[in-house]
Amino acid sequence: MMDLYSRRLWANRVGIALSMVAMSVGLAVLLWILWTLFSRGFAALSLDMFTQDTPAPGSEGGGLRNAIVGSGLILFFSMLIATPIGILAGIYLAEYGRVSKFASFTRFMTDIMLSAPSIVIGLFVYALFVATTGGFSGWAGALALALIAIPVVVRTTENMLKLVPTSLREAAFAVGAPRWQVSLKITLRAVKSGVVTGVLLAMARITGETAPLLFTALNNQFFSTNMAEPMGNLPVVIYQFALSPYDNWVNLAWGGALLIALFVLAINIGVRVAFRNKDKN
Repeated sequence: MMDLYSRRLWANRVGIALSMVAMSVGLAVLLWILWTLFSRGFAALSLDMFTQDTPAPGSEGGGLRNAIVGSGLILFFSMLIATPIGILAGIYLAEYGRVSKFASFTRFMTDIMLSAPSIVIGLFVYALFVATTGGFSGWAGALALALIAIPVVVRTTENMLKLVPTSLREAAFAVGAPRWQVSLKITLRAVKSGVVTGVLLAMARITGETAPLLFTALNNQFFSTNMAEPMGNLPVVIYQFALSPYDNWVNLAWGGALLIALFVLAINIGVRVAFRNKDKN
């Protein structure tokens, strides 16, 4: 009996030790990446990065104003498309079609879209939208990113709504509330922090996507807010500048990468703090 206990004890210690080693290696690599990003990114930050457009090859100075504005517009419209579609689809799967064949098919397609490479979605939008309209555009980029974000929002919304106790729904039905009011005003409101977290996860997923934008929005070295034309964006600019032989372009690529990282970090921290204060109240 003691031998069995000793073996289990040593097996437990070895498992914990290996887990600690794996965690330490992962944290060391993560800290190394963050240190490199922040050290080289902060060195490239300047006021010109936000007030000037991308420079010509071999020239000095310049900034990322056109890419920052373009990324903001594409991201805004992609989330404007993905958020209501994803939340409403998640409500349907959790509240209306739990066992229907159409709901099962929707879950299956959602899982496929979650695991599909982003370049495949970019090619799909290129063939469906860009090739038929005859040109790259910001709208095509927003559509491609929306297709990546929708399944994330759908899955998160459905999973959050399934955590709502059945007794809460039954109490609402008992006072005469129709199903749509129960879904929108009670169950969805009960898990709003989790749904918002899912929207933020979707936003974080698409913020740095490069491949879909290469086939849809492409790039524009000039400042433009016309979504019907090729539009500059940070992921494509970072990709192009990081591979260039010009030191100025490489430095701007590091600055752009830092801006994306800080943007995602700031949104996540801000929303978590806001919902934590509401929960306390």
